[in-house]
Amino acid sequence: MTERRTLVVVGGTSGIGRELAARRAAAGDDVVITGRDAERTAKVAAEIGDRVRGVAVELSDPAGIAAALAVIDRLDHLVVAAIDRDENTAADYDFSRAARLVTLKLVGYTEVIHALLPRLSRDGAVVLFGGQARDRPYPGSTTVSTINGGVGGLVHTLAVELAPIRVNAIHPGIVGDSPYWRGKRLDAVRARTPGGRLPTMADVADAVDFLLRNGSVNGVNLSVDNGWLLT
Repeated sequence: MTERRTLVVVGGTSGIGRELAARRAAAGDDVVITGRDAERTAKVAAEIGDRVRGVAVELSDPAGIAAALAVIDRLDHLVVAAIDRDENTAADYDFSRAARLVTLKLVGYTEVIHALLPRLSRDGAVVLFGGQARDRPYPGSTTVSTINGGVGGLVHTLAVELAPIRVNAIHPGIVGDSPYWRGKRLDAVRARTPGGRLPTMADVADAVDFLLRNGSVNGVNLSVDNGWLLT
């Protein structure tokens, strides 16, 4: 019989975070999801199932994170999947948007870990979400590429600092059925992958499951892109 665990998914109201929450709840885990809006987060939690509850958290306001997460008594695993996007070039730089995204994804991610660490199981695991803009930049990805590189750095320092708690990150490529990419013309990208297909949300959730489950995987930045970076 598989041991019942408690998983917290920060950014679990949509996309890959929701996919993962639904997957773990169906497997028998207790799941806490977070989102920015309390009413919507509670609604999504109820839609996923009885084992899921919602908590409102705003990562771009680090001062409020600890109080928002105080309702969580204990957890075995933590996934920080909350993301945002920012089209920002050096030539046409909006520093306020850049500062918000840096705060959300680097300061906010770290404050979530800080707030929950006393209640996180010592044999637990943390998975952070980066992205492949860190290795494959594009016009307008100045902030996004920099931050996702920073997530890689967080993984390395936290894996050492939080030991024996394991810390890894997932860096998805273009996820074809995600809310952002669904319906867009992606044939050219798909054709460039050696496998001839784009990752799905289920593929990424399965990879997160692996990082949470495997006790010998630690300090790893895992790409899920069907080999896109090779081409």
